[in-house]
Amino acid sequence: MDDTGPLTLRPLTARSIVLSTLLGHHPPALPARALVRVGELFGTAEGTVRTALTRMVAAGDLRQDDGEYRLTERLLARQARQDDSLAPRTRPWDGGWEIAVVTTDRRPAPDRAALRQAMAALRLAELREGCWLRPANLVRERPAVVADQCTVFTGAPEGDPARLTAGLWDLEGWAARARALEAALRPGGLAERFTVSAAVLRHLLADPVLPAALLPRDWPGERLRDRYAAFDRDFRELLLRHIGVRER
Repeated sequence: MDDTGPLTLRPLTARSIVLSTLLGHHPPALPARALVRVGELFGTAEGTVRTALTRMVAAGDLRQDDGEYRLTERLLARQARQDDSLAPRTRPWDGGWEIAVVTTDRRPAPDRAALRQAMAALRLAELREGCWLRPANLVRERPAVVADQCTVFTGAPEGDPARLTAGLWDLEGWAARARALEAALRPGGLAERFTVSAAVLRHLLADPVLPAALLPRDWPGERLRDRYAAFDRDFRELLLRHIGVRER
């Protein structure tokens, strides 16, 4: 499913229920009984949830510790990106662009995949094979995989930067999906709220977080974040009450 198209909310599997629950919980650790209770909201049987937990531990997504299931390091990094997407760290834009060019030869497939994943997390877009860029308005650290494979520098493209931006990101598609999700942030049953919450968080991870000068008029990014923050406070309180867990 394309999360940037018209609003269609993907059904949640037992794995995605567990993952979304833990990604939204701080710290990301809950007992099996609580995760089973979340699964019940979607008519997912206890055995199905427990099987998903066993498989996620075997796959290295979770670890079991002191009677709780916790996210592993890889997914803790995803939670950090998710949290950052709710309040991106930006700086005033002076017109410069981050440019990362692959300068390592003969990269094996796992290295190429790791770099692509890192660039997506850094919100860079690929202009052409091996050349990634974005406006230099974000504050974050680059993982070692970028330094290992790329030369990074700052520059300013010739021509209209807004036109370049529009070619790198589907801004109209992202905005349309954001407005549909904003409209879906309304009172409802816990299962419906859970599904909408997970969809909003996925969508915010795909926000390029561009300088205002490069965005279309009436960009819904900040408005969606503000609406989600208010929605999430109420939703999390109801969810914790349902699963019988106190916020730490």
